[in-house]
Amino acid sequence: MKYQYKRLEIINRIMANTYTQINIHVIFAVYRKENIIPKAYRNELFKYISGILNNNKQYSLAVNGYKDHVHLFFELHPTINLSDIVRIVKTNSSKWINQKGFMKGKFEWQNGYGAFSYSRSQRDNVIKYITNQEDHHKKKSFKDEYFELLEKFQIEFDNHYVFEFYE
Repeated sequence: MKYQYKRLEIINRIMANTYTQINIHVIFAVYRKENIIPKAYRNELFKYISGILNNNKQYSLAVNGYKDHVHLFFELHPTINLSDIVRIVKTNSSKWINQKGFMKGKFEWQNGYGAFSYSRSQRDNVIKYITNQEDHHKKKSFKDEYFELLEKFQIEFDNHYVFEFYE
């Protein structure tokens, strides 16, 4: 206990006068077609994920998705790295889904994720885009959406190492 208090004191001292606004958009996908997220519990899942973010010092701006993927948009706190927060969100949300029994068999997320940074001036547009996922996917598949984002952000990728898409 004494060690934890001392460590927190050191972190607070190091972080003094540190001001950031790191807006991150993360996308990850379900593993296997059997894990398609039913509409009946999507909102509950997205609220749960938002809570995971907030409970881990992230400021949740929008969490939404569609049957085969999830979008997160949040302010990344400077004391935790992106891969750790995505791991925490995916681990805890899949455990929650399995405990709730929303799926037959074991629910899992695919390995990996896409992450994109945005400026403060772009926040409202990104939030609107994420909150309108269901309407958005009436016109565009997740695969098309994802590849479009990778190209827009000029991210080099190998087709062998992107998500498995379920049309």
